[in-house]
Amino acid sequence: MEGAGVESPVANCPACEDLVEHEEIKRVSKGKGEDVLARCLVCGNVHTILIRPPKLVLVKTTLSDGRDSQSAEIESDEDEKISVGDMFEHEGVTWRVTRMDSVESKGASNLVASEISSMWATRSDKTVVGVTMTDGEFSESSKIECSPDKVFSCGSIMELEDGRWRIRAIHTGNGRTLTGSRNASEIRRIYLHPPKKRY
Repeated sequence: MEGAGVESPVANCPACEDLVEHEEIKRVSKGKGEDVLARCLVCGNVHTILIRPPKLVLVKTTLSDGRDSQSAEIESDEDEKISVGDMFEHEGVTWRVTRMDSVESKGASNLVASEISSMWATRSDKTVVGVTMTDGEFSESSKIECSPDKVFSCGSIMELEDGRWRIRAIHTGNGRTLTGSRNASEIRRIYLHPPKKRY
């Protein structure tokens, strides 16, 4: 039966100039890392492999929660690859990366943390939706917090501020609709009327 043995570590061999299997000869702790004396299993070259934890970098980030924004420095390993759409936790809140600029001030969709000059992220564990409640001549604006995937449908009834309201229209970034459903993350404002009025 094969496969019962231990796999040989793979590392860059300076003689082969390639990633190849090595045999570990000796391992010594050095600070927070290790020095490993190893023999290349391809050419037999013996050399030291330095294993060090990546350094931490602070990425300047603008965190947006609805209309409120704040600056923060997000800690990351210097070699961590970050992409637009990635999620991360900061101070108990989940954020989604929406934009990054490189050290050359160019927008990018993928960067290593040490190459990011600034990053933007929006809160993704909740969203704030604006609502306008209209009853005859009187209108009042408010906001509701909900999960980004909560679905709102035109014509449906919802309870808000001790009252029942019918969703008359939903406004997204692309305009207002009187029919259909939208996730909260797509909605800029919901227009509500008393349920007794039919449209």
